[in-house]
Amino acid sequence: MGDLAKILAVVEEARRRLVRILLVLAPIFGFLITFQLRPFRWTPPGTSWSVPLAYPYPNLFYNVSAQVFRALVRWTLPANVQLLNVGVGDSVLVQMEIALILTIMVGMPWIVHEVGAFLVPALRRNERHLFRQIGIPASILFAVGTAMGLLWLTPLTFRLLFLYVAAMGLEPVLGVQQFATFALLYSLAFGVVFELPVFVYALTRLGVVRAQAWRKHWRGAIVGSLVFGMVVTPDNSGITMLLIATPMIALYFAGAFFATRWERRRGEPPRSEGPVGASGA
Repeated sequence: MGDLAKILAVVEEARRRLVRILLVLAPIFGFLITFQLRPFRWTPPGTSWSVPLAYPYPNLFYNVSAQVFRALVRWTLPANVQLLNVGVGDSVLVQMEIALILTIMVGMPWIVHEVGAFLVPALRRNERHLFRQIGIPASILFAVGTAMGLLWLTPLTFRLLFLYVAAMGLEPVLGVQQFATFALLYSLAFGVVFELPVFVYALTRLGVVRAQAWRKHWRGAIVGSLVFGMVVTPDNSGITMLLIATPMIALYFAGAFFATRWERRRGEPPRSEGPVGASGA
């Protein structure tokens, strides 16, 4: 098989995997924007307790995305903040944005499966074993980080920012699209931050970066965490930057600790000098 045929085979396999992903994600997205969840309570026969459940009901306007939006408002915004529909189509765009992010989150196991199936033939045995090992911890850390971002960090950030608004004597108002975009992406960014120890540990396991390099360049990691926190936060006060940079720094050192422990278990001699990615002279 020639090089062109190999490239075409890889492209065709990538196209097939992408189609398989879309065939799963499209119905999820369609459900989120065309159905609502109506709650009810089911009482088992012969008992006095009930279980909260919900059933889908067609509704193009008050759909699951709209329900999630209202929940976000209750969870994250102070009660006195008023949301404004500034643009004509802002409410529609917000529903689509929420539905898209929820679709990716719900369909992530299938996406990971298809991407893994596409990459596995190109991986060595130890790399396949590593990805199987870190798959579950990475998923758990992302879920925990996103939940903490949504239920703790984002509400705290909004409270701090609107304290400045109150101190200036201004009306606490916010555009609906700006609110939804910030609340969702800020929470997801915190989930990504929680992937840092897995990233550090995996690079050491693959032999790309030695554990000593993580310890040696800790100052750069702190600066990088502060820069990341500055980029993903909306204000210039430095408070919200520290809210996301502080756990990021702690997670970096956690990843360096587990990478060091793995190297010591393997009995590899420590390295004294050399660039970050060096594996020996």
